[in-house]
Amino acid sequence: MSASGLAVGVQETVAPPRRRASPMIYFLLAIAALLVVSLVRVLTGAGNLTSSGTVAAALTAAVPIALAGLAGLWSERAGVINIGLEGMMVLGTFGAGLFGWQWGPWAGVLAGVVLGAFGGLIHAIATVTFGVDHIISGVAITLAAPGLTLFLAKLYFTDAPGGGQKQSPPIEDVPHVTIPGLSSVLGDIEQQQWFFVSDLAGLLRGLTTDVSLLTLLAVVLFFATAYVLWRTAFGLRLRSCGEAPHAAESLGVNVYKYKYAAITMSGALAGLGGAILAVASSQFRDGQTGGRGYIGLASMIFGNWRPGGVAAGAGLFGYTDAMQLRGEGAVHALLLLLGIALLVLAVVQLRAKRYVVAGVATVIGVLFILWFALTDQVPPELVSAAPYVVTLLVLSLAAQRLRVPKWIGRTHRRGEGG
Repeated sequence: MSASGLAVGVQETVAPPRRRASPMIYFLLAIAALLVVSLVRVLTGAGNLTSSGTVAAALTAAVPIALAGLAGLWSERAGVINIGLEGMMVLGTFGAGLFGWQWGPWAGVLAGVVLGAFGGLIHAIATVTFGVDHIISGVAITLAAPGLTLFLAKLYFTDAPGGGQKQSPPIEDVPHVTIPGLSSVLGDIEQQQWFFVSDLAGLLRGLTTDVSLLTLLAVVLFFATAYVLWRTAFGLRLRSCGEAPHAAESLGVNVYKYKYAAITMSGALAGLGGAILAVASSQFRDGQTGGRGYIGLASMIFGNWRPGGVAAGAGLFGYTDAMQLRGEGAVHALLLLLGIALLVLAVVQLRAKRYVVAGVATVIGVLFILWFALTDQVPPELVSAAPYVVTLLVLSLAAQRLRVPKWIGRTHRRGEGG
């Protein structure tokens, strides 16, 4: 069977793809977004909006979310919903804590990947082999993983130096890298507080200074995923399992094998995200994932099951999370930025003739701007919730016309007709 033959067979059951925007369009949109953020910084005096420290913190916070979203992409492109990402991330955090404490951070990362893949394999056995409902299987994994890791933590960490019933002993971090000479130059420009130029310098400095090797690994995995799933015969066959498994099977594709590979890879990526979270925090802690697996799923849907969209959604969460760490003043400035973003979004939705969504975005955007204008700070109780509220609000309202894999969530049996 040739890849071209499979492509023809699958395309007969799938709607024609939409025309995608060119990379230049995305570049111009990024420049426009930075201009808006720079303007808000000048108007509010909140220098943390684009500081290199905020960008670095946002990058650190975004990576586990991005890997959870990428994990969901692998599974759902093969037609299997993986709502168990949160549980697989929990397994990854524990693996990093147990092995990282004893044999170093890289051993911990590898253990997190293996345990996450094990969780994915369980999900594959339940959904692919036994036909268990995808949601039920995923929820079961998410509920079982925290209890299992807490039991094992009490077993292995209670008497360990620096450990406890709900946390591991300290883990060393992996090396970080900085582009020589560039950091100091960008830092000087950033301190000038020039409109846009200093903001761009802060952004670049945060992305090129003291960057973890695990972050670079995550970036490589995003590019590798895009290449493998959209540029290779293996990726075409895997995606065909989520679009038209019966057509793929009639052309010789072993649908079960590809689904198993996709779900196991999904678990491995989620475990890697959990391991990175533990290593970045210097230890495993009970409840460490904090719902990041679910936010990763939201970023995957926002990104229309594409790696670039997943990265954008994760970056949004990472940025808002970094802002809340900067205090109430930064979150207050974020109100104005969010209000402007929602008004722009309303215009985009209006042009697309989605009048209800445009109206909702307009009302909420105006309310956020009024909230900013009539107050001096955000209540402390809302500061910690800001990343979740802002991310889910923007992701839900900005969701484009989604192209869901056609066979997602459905059970496939060999030899059955489509």
